[in-house]
Amino acid sequence: MGHRKHSAPRHGSLAYLPRGRARSLNPVVKTWQGVDGDKPLLLGAAAFKAGTIHVYTVDDREKTPNFGKPLFNTATVLEAPPMHITGFRLYERHDGALKVLDEVYGKSQPKELTRLRKFKDTASEKRLEALKSSLDKVEKLTAICALSPKETGLSRKTPFLFEVKVGGGKITDQFEYLKSILGKTVKITDIFQPGKYVDTIGITRGKGFEGVITRMGVKRKQHKSRKTVRAVGTLGAWSPHAIMYTVPSAGQMGLHRRTEYNKRVIAVGNPAENPISPSGGFLHYGDVKSDYILVRGNVQGPPKRLIKIRYAARIGNRKVQPPKVLEVSTVRSSS
Repeated sequence: MGHRKHSAPRHGSLAYLPRGRARSLNPVVKTWQGVDGDKPLLLGAAAFKAGTIHVYTVDDREKTPNFGKPLFNTATVLEAPPMHITGFRLYERHDGALKVLDEVYGKSQPKELTRLRKFKDTASEKRLEALKSSLDKVEKLTAICALSPKETGLSRKTPFLFEVKVGGGKITDQFEYLKSILGKTVKITDIFQPGKYVDTIGITRGKGFEGVITRMGVKRKQHKSRKTVRAVGTLGAWSPHAIMYTVPSAGQMGLHRRTEYNKRVIAVGNPAENPISPSGGFLHYGDVKSDYILVRGNVQGPPKRLIKIRYAARIGNRKVQPPKVLEVSTVRSSS
């Protein structure tokens, strides 16, 4: 870069290569953050992105210039219908990796789940007692949850099926907790409370095939360049005679699985008690009909996209306390 007057560091993070399309719109949560306490609970949930609104809160961050003053925040509304607990899985440590030891499914299953697979009733008392005797081998317990988009008014009929880890208490307490909720529904109000910090995992908005200028932030060449202007200046050295993976290239942009950390929960409620939908409904979504969770800031993905929510994994020294909400503006920005 001796010919440059100013430094020009490379653009585009290499931490996400290859930037391919996500395999599924149902993102996988790779890690779960544990919680302190003796009471077992689910460590996450799932919801559908409805849209964004504006919220006035009081800044409760100490040692900041705006401490105690009203703040104007952008917040995202995520509609979370009740999750149906179809079954649960037991994991053991085998050769240094977690392997499924066994899984249990309840009697009552949602009718729409037959579109995915057929479930056999394995939750007999005799089988559960046999599993309880082998809990000394179990290292991890997860609940198999089903979330139906039909309950929110979306056109998709097939439910989303995913796993949610159980935390808190001992393994025996977690096993009894899963037995108690098997075949029942769990609301998001039972998992998250206002003031908590969460992480959102979802698939970003797809942009299709893009060139290196838009995709990687490469600078345009001068107008007298040979052949093309919107391309990289060089693909690499003569030796080795190969294109390195670090060279910016065109390809898929968007529709990637991404995780956003430390989203603060502003409110968790029900539209029957606290309406959240603007007049005419959210753009490209409609009215929120079931329970919702309101998180500060924006969330990846377009409206109707499935978003996984888990307890924050990198909370640091943040103080967890319920926010002071002054006003929730339900006026749609486009109006």
